[in-house]
Amino acid sequence: MTIEATATDLQAFTENWQEWYQAQEARLAAPHGFLAITGLHWLDEQPERFPDAPGAWRTGADGVVVDLDEGEELVVDGTPVHGEYRFGVLPERGGVDAVWGDAVIEVAKRGGSDIVRPRHPDAPLRTAFTGTPAYAPDPSWAVTGRYVPFDEPRPTTVGAAVEGLEHVYDAPGRVEFELDGRQLSLTAFPGHGAGRLLVLFTDATSGVTTYAVNRALALEPPAADGTVVLDFNRAANLPCAYTDLATCPLPPAENRLPVAIEAGQKIPRERGGS
Repeated sequence: MTIEATATDLQAFTENWQEWYQAQEARLAAPHGFLAITGLHWLDEQPERFPDAPGAWRTGADGVVVDLDEGEELVVDGTPVHGEYRFGVLPERGGVDAVWGDAVIEVAKRGGSDIVRPRHPDAPLRTAFTGTPAYAPDPSWAVTGRYVPFDEPRPTTVGAAVEGLEHVYDAPGRVEFELDGRQLSLTAFPGHGAGRLLVLFTDATSGVTTYAVNRALALEPPAADGTVVLDFNRAANLPCAYTDLATCPLPPAENRLPVAIEAGQKIPRERGGS
């Protein structure tokens, strides 16, 4: 390979990474993205009003209910609703976005509990956002590994950014790879999209240059022979890296890597990063 070809490949690699990075930032800082969250409200059977959402909210065996006062309105699936509105029983990690003026009221279930999480475009965290620090992309951090499926998906319980909360995932397998001459592996969770995988991990940079409690890496579907690429340049922060109003899962214990992955997103400025 010529020097010119190598430079062209590096430019293409960098441009692809920049597209990924910009898409990450755009989702995070969208008008109703995670930086727009103003509250994390846990529901129980006692009706409660919140300063950043209309109505009195409660939950029980029949799911989430909101009682809207006269003059209060939410728009659910394009339809204005008034008075008592029943969201019903929500699936774990599922939810509904109800529109309130220029805000969105997220109604969801996390760790077995129902929550209301309003998102306002003028939230200070969002309006002050200046971007996430990151390592410069480096092709040497794109590592080829091998996906090894389990005989049956393994229910895996992990902690959460919110103390006392737990998440359960059915782990379909693990990814084995080599880094700096060391044989390593990561338990994988289902990703977004058919066949895609997600690995949550920490490493020797965690709490030093990268966010302390978790990092996330999305993987494309493995090839027929199990081959899969782990491009650690795309190791991303989860929302809890920016706000205490997120319920992000923690990595399983076996995903604490004993090496320094000096790639991907760094500690956000909102947490003292630079």
